[in-house]
Amino acid sequence: MAIGLLGKKVGMDRFFTEEGKVIGITTIKTGPCYVIQQKTVGKEGYNSIQIAFEEKKERVTTKPLIAHFKKAKLPPLKFVKEFRAENDELKKFIPGTEIKVDLFKVGDKVNVVGTSIGKGFQGVVKRWKFKGGPATHGSMGHRAPGSIGHTDPARVLKGTRMSGHMGARRITISNLEIIKIDPDNNLLMVKGAVPGKKNSYLIIKKSK
Repeated sequence: MAIGLLGKKVGMDRFFTEEGKVIGITTIKTGPCYVIQQKTVGKEGYNSIQIAFEEKKERVTTKPLIAHFKKAKLPPLKFVKEFRAENDELKKFIPGTEIKVDLFKVGDKVNVVGTSIGKGFQGVVKRWKFKGGPATHGSMGHRAPGSIGHTDPARVLKGTRMSGHMGARRITISNLEIIKIDPDNNLLMVKGAVPGKKNSYLIIKKSK
């Protein structure tokens, strides 16, 4: 199965197993998602399915997008992503098809893609876990990076760990186990943490 689901992070919680163990889980609201377009090898050069999630107001949607959704007889939706698809999936997921959380089952391993929480501009102590300099005895570089290069080659090498923007990056967490599924509310509970803060958008794909 190549296609996946789109969702929104609800938050983290604890889950008690039958053996009495406590594990941390993340709850994800995964739909319903809708198929809005198919792409085929004959026309676009590859097979894929375009999926969208969560309704939005028509007045804040561009006219080309409104027309795009109307082709699938759907209202405007916020979060749109494309998944590569197999030939049998193209037959199953035609435009307008609703995809729910039952696409997965308990025990499946999934990859979750999201955007990490942005921290803004940060120094090397927070960004790279540098130890920092002496706190007393006249030191002037408590949280400074120290030397960033040599006399030769007399330049800063690429990849040197320095201050800069931290977070707000696309991150994939692989092989998260599905602990529980709530089909009535389209909720997916996975073991461990996923990128982003509450209400951030996520892509959930089955691990290879």
